[in-house]
Amino acid sequence: MKILSRLSTLLLASALLATPALSAELRIGLADDADVLDPAQSRTFVGRIVYTAMCDKLVDVSPDLKIVPQLATEWNWSADGKELTMKLREGVKFHDETPLNAAAVVATIERNMTLPESRRKSELSSVEKIEATGDYEVKFTLKAPDVTLLAQLSDRAGMIVSPTAAKELGANFGSKPVCAGPFKFVERVQQDRIVLEKFADYWDKDKVFIDKVTYLPIPDSTVRLANLRSGELDMIERLAATDAASVKSDATLTYADVVGIGYMAMYVNIANGARADNPFGKDKRLRQAFSLAIDREALSQVVFEGTAMAGNQPYPPTSPWFNKDIPVPTRDIAKAKELMKAAGHETLDIELQHANSPVVTQMMQVVQSMVAEAGFNVSLKATEFATLLSEQTAGNFQLSRSDWSGRIDPDGNLHQFVTCEGGINDSKYCNAEVDKLLNEARASADEAVRKQKYDAAGKILDDDLPIIYLGHQSWIWAIKKEVTGFVPSPDGMIRLLGVKKG
Repeated sequence: MKILSRLSTLLLASALLATPALSAELRIGLADDADVLDPAQSRTFVGRIVYTAMCDKLVDVSPDLKIVPQLATEWNWSADGKELTMKLREGVKFHDETPLNAAAVVATIERNMTLPESRRKSELSSVEKIEATGDYEVKFTLKAPDVTLLAQLSDRAGMIVSPTAAKELGANFGSKPVCAGPFKFVERVQQDRIVLEKFADYWDKDKVFIDKVTYLPIPDSTVRLANLRSGELDMIERLAATDAASVKSDATLTYADVVGIGYMAMYVNIANGARADNPFGKDKRLRQAFSLAIDREALSQVVFEGTAMAGNQPYPPTSPWFNKDIPVPTRDIAKAKELMKAAGHETLDIELQHANSPVVTQMMQVVQSMVAEAGFNVSLKATEFATLLSEQTAGNFQLSRSDWSGRIDPDGNLHQFVTCEGGINDSKYCNAEVDKLLNEARASADEAVRKQKYDAAGKILDDDLPIIYLGHQSWIWAIKKEVTGFVPSPDGMIRLLGVKKG
């Protein structure tokens, strides 16, 4: 009997040892699906959320919007502002076990600058060359001083990818991305899920408490919240403002919000293919009339329960970069009709495409009603967000509504959208004076000089209106109580270091 008892104890102990420890999975509901998962090619906000877990950058942004070390531990500028030297963190591995070193950083930056499909070219346009000046040191040599470069390297332009995978996959890197973040890619099913798992050899692994992350695109904010409450999700981003009070009063949920640094806007097709050949794209007076017919304060109250801020520039009125000489316009239907008449139109038909989320749809329906009073007959075309961006790139739009999540440097909210060769200039707007001013703003380290340049460019853009800005919304999250450690950031990212479940 003693032998049997001892045997039973040993068998039980063996069984317990053989049983895997309970793993912590975090399921995050996204408002859209990401586009291609290649930092060189992508442009979606939710793609950046996924990258935050998967792809470390040379530098990161803190919750108080300061640039802090990540893959680079320190950096310094030359006296003339034309050389940036960065020391790299040692002992870092990519998810395919390739070591991260200076050669890997050089390969990534050169890929971002030369890959035909790259959208990072305009962000790195000031870079003449990058070279390894040691096994763990790189030097950027610039064509001219560019104070915005560090901010660019805190985002997709600075996400370092495995040179082995990049060489093997080329432009198809997004099918199996390999980076150096806390989580590695497992699978993706378009419009359904993106799955990552903890990378055991992550350089800062002691701060990773989640074993698996699943991102699920759910455009309907009501459905996202219902899934959170039912336990199908652990966290959702971009909670509808109308649901804020409900979440705050729910004992099972945590509410978090922060004012964003981005904007909501409508992009006009100025010169992007055949669909630009219409009065709205050709005559700025019609765009000015359209803008004047919109009550931006009403949009904030009706659609966002007052949580959004009315705006007419790429930075909010609270920003030091906001040009106070161009205040947010008040609605003026009489002036709008006058401008339309001067342009030779009593009425004008316009197709406005927008993402198929309920909040954006509601916002566009309100805009549709507002501008109708000035004579604009707007037909709304709802589409999935990644498709909308593809249509914008291809020029298959007349007027398109999209958000920009924002960057800590004003250049990141403007240069790539309105310069002639801008990487996300879907309007194909091109004005030599705007290019000159924005390039000069990049080159100056004097904030007063930069402000003067941005103000001057802003006056031209406010007159030409290739982009019609609507306002600035807050980022709002809802989270299950058992999920702790999340810190909201004005850039809207979901950083998972330090986050725990259970």
